[in-house]
Amino acid sequence: MSMFSYPAKFTTGSDGRVLVEFIDLPRVATDGTDAREAMEEAIDALGSDLSIRLSRREEIPAPSRVKRGQRMVPVPFWLAPKLALFVAMRDQQVSNSELARRLGVHERVVRRMLDPEHATKSEKIQAALAALGKQMTLEICDVAA
Repeated sequence: MSMFSYPAKFTTGSDGRVLVEFIDLPRVATDGTDAREAMEEAIDALGSDLSIRLSRREEIPAPSRVKRGQRMVPVPFWLAPKLALFVAMRDQQVSNSELARRLGVHERVVRRMLDPEHATKSEKIQAALAALGKQMTLEICDVAA
């Protein structure tokens, strides 16, 4: 099972702003005027970094376990399925062309599914994941205050 949330350290500065630093993505940091805004900015910063990595076909680091004093920041909902597909293809060493053959579609359809700038229907990504022996599920959980 893949998790698409990353641990981050939230620190309140002397000016009251909340700094967010990602444990697994040391180049990614942001802040907000309060905890709510800091979380919104953290989700946006995380999505930006991971979508750039995806578009460049770079390694997507696996999230580490959350430790005391850290909070999990979810990957934006629009990006998580694309990342799941990319990671599954990479792990199974399945090329765009091979996945397209399995799905009975043109290779450009698979390219679009992996393009963070292209809006892809969830049904298409679910079908692609199924062709790789994966299933996408959604989990709703309570957040710590």
